Parts: sequence; structure tokens; C-alpha cells
Amino acid sequence: MVVEIVGIKGKLGRVTFGALDKLGMLGSRGSEPGFNTIDMAEAQLQLVEITELGTNEKESSIGQASGGTVGQIRKSPTRDYKWWIRTILYSIFLITGQSLATILGRLYFEKGGGSKWLATLAQIGGFPVVIPLYCFILCRKLVPDDDTGSDSPPLWMAFVKVYVPLGLLVAGSSFLFSVGLQYLPVSTVTLISASQLAFNAFFSYFLNSQKFTAAIINSLVLLTISSVLLVVNNHTDKPSGVSKAKYAAGFVCTVGGAALYGLLLASQQLAIRKVLKKQTLKVVFDVIIYQSLVASTAIVVGLFASGESKGLRKEMSEYSLGKVSYVMTLLWTAIGWQVFAIGTVGLIFEVSSLYSISVGTVGLPIVPVLAVFVFHDKMDGIKGMSMVLAIWGFVSYIYQHYLDHKKSKMENRIASEIGDEDCLHASDNRA
Repeated sequence: MVVEIVGIKGKLGRVTFGALDKLGMLGSRGSEPGFNTIDMAEAQLQLVEITELGTNEKESSIGQASGGTVGQIRKSPTRDYKWWIRTILYSIFLITGQSLATILGRLYFEKGGGSKWLATLAQIGGFPVVIPLYCFILCRKLVPDDDTGSDSPPLWMAFVKVYVPLGLLVAGSSFLFSVGLQYLPVSTVTLISASQLAFNAFFSYFLNSQKFTAAIINSLVLLTISSVLLVVNNHTDKPSGVSKAKYAAGFVCTVGGAALYGLLLASQQLAIRKVLKKQTLKVVFDVIIYQSLVASTAIVVGLFASGESKGLRKEMSEYSLGKVSYVMTLLWTAIGWQVFAIGTVGLIFEVSSLYSISVGTVGLPIVPVLAVFVFHDKMDGIKGMSMVLAIWGFVSYIYQHYLDHKKSKMENRIASEIGDEDCLHASDNRA
């Protein structure tokens, strides 16, 4: 049975009683005439797009050919198995690259490296390693043209509006992170970095209209507490030769780097969706390569301006693991951060910046545990509690995405059933 509904956004709509019952608008006797819950339709029918019919359109629709469109339904975007495969792959890239690069970054300072600018350049200067893959994808036409990108700006405008600001944010965040690695244990740096999720949520709320649910708020609170706990433990695990002033500077710089990184990811999401306006894999590599080019240029200028470039030859010769290990440490640090960058931007492209930064927290159990064996970092009760809270916060955020996925599937199924019933009714009228 079909009922006409008048007054939804001032237009005439049509929906079946069975669909209303599925949407929870009717009571246990919703299929009987005389029910009084039609007023609830305006709120509930946001799940589907009711076919809008004017009086004249309705009269003429009966005589239309069978190929006419009756009852078009707008479905929510579904996430198929390919989306899950891409998301899992990007997550593996992010976690693996982050863990490898963070350990090697601390190893550089631990074994005699002392240039913060060079350590920063290693974080972002490895982007040429992804250029062959980028060219391969373009030559094999694995990135098809997307109609949604027809309004995307030319390269020079994208450089000014997107890549230069993002590149400067990358340079600033990476430099502050290098200072933290020089003065703090790597486990402490990793756990403090979990606070970047809270910073990203804050910036995403204003830049990307990020919605906050109970699960997301719970995740943010847990991750914030996880970082705050480390303040209590701030003087019990200083590396040898590091003064209290340098330790405090490292702590402040790491927090500042986390804040800039949170702003960076929120800005990347805004740029991809509002400025670049393309939903292709090419955008992922464009953002990685061009922002890294800008950031590397800024860091190279800082390296020579600071005078640290003059002592690099001596630093390499005095490196405790040897010259070859010196070069290989920096090389694999650069490669690790590029793998991390691919995973990060890929997750922003597929989901959101907040999700991308949340996945990074799953690496928390990896880096501190490795640091215990590689650098003999202390893993006391405070750090253990901080790690547990960080993992709990990540799981809470993942649970929210599971709920969103489940809701999307339900909406699509309901929309499909409404469309089938509406088309069946139209066929009966034509008969």
C-alpha cells in the first residue's frame, strides 16, 4: 500500500507503509489506517530521497513507458571490500614507516649525530624515492581521469594555495619532532605524539566540520590523558648528558610538533576536498611530492643558514657505527618516512585526517617496546599506563567507524527496498 505525504519541504512525496515501518515511524499497528505518526516523516526520511511528484507529473507518470524513471533513491556511499583493502594497506604503510623511521631517527642522535636540520631533512627529503612509482602509475594509466576534478586549479595556483602552506607546516612539525628526538627518550616522544589526535580533532572541527560522537570524544580524552601522564614522569628518564632545560625544551617542542602535525593533516583534508577537488590516487602522490619539495627546500636553507652543514663531514667520520652506517641510517630514515607519508595521505584520501592520525597511535606499542631493547629505555608504570590508555583511545575511535559502516549498510538496504516497492507500484498502475 502506498500513501501520499504532503508538506515535506513543501513538496509532494510518496512512500510505502512497509518502508515507514522499517524506518521505525509506525508502531506495532503501523500498517493500519488512522495512524498518527506521519509528522515524524520529515526527520526520518532524511535517510532516503522520496520521489518528488507534482500533481501533473503524477497523472502523466501512469502513462509513461516502462523505461521512465519512477522512484529514484539516493543511496549512501557504501564501503566495499576494495575500500577495506586499501584502508588496511595504507594503515600498514603508516604504522611500519612510522615505527622504522622513529627508531632510526633516535639511533642517529644516539650514535653521535648532532644536526637537527639534517635529521629533519631525512624525515622529508626522501620523496624522490616515490617518483618512479608515481611515473609508473601515470604511464600505465592506473589513475583514470575523474570528472569531479574538472574544477581543480592549475599547478601554479595549487602550489601557492596548497603545497607551499602544507610544505611549511611539514618543515615546522618535522623540525620540532627532531628536537624532541634529540633530547627525549624515543618512547617518551612516541607517547607524547599521541596528543596530535586531540589537536587534529580540534582543527578538524573548524576546518572540516568534524562531527563528535561519544566514542570519538572518549578516544580524545583517553589519548590526552595518556600524554598528560608523561608530564608526571618528566625527570625520571632523562637520557645521559641531557640537562633539565634541554629535556624541557624537547618536551615543549614535541608537543608543538604534535600540534602542527594535527593542523597539517586537517589542512590536507581541506585542500584535497575543497581546493584540489580530485578523488584520484594521483592526488595522493601530488600532495606527497610537492609538499615535500617545498619542505625540503626550506630545511636545506635552514641547514646552510645555521652553519650545521660545515660540521657534517666531521660528524660522519666520528659516527660510532661508521661512515656506511651513518649514510644508511639517514637513507632508511628517509625511506621510512616516505612510506609513512603514503599511508598518511592515503588514509586522509579514503577516510579522514582524524582517522589517519588515529591509526598512527596503534604504533604506540611497537616503538616503545623496540626502544627498550635497542636503546634500553625504561618502561615504568607511568609509561605502561599511558600506552594502555592510548591503545584504548584508538580502539574507541575504530569502534565509531564500525558503527558508521554498519549504519551506512542499513540505510542503503532500506533505500533499495523502498525503491523496489515504489517501482512495483508504478508497474501495477501501468497495467
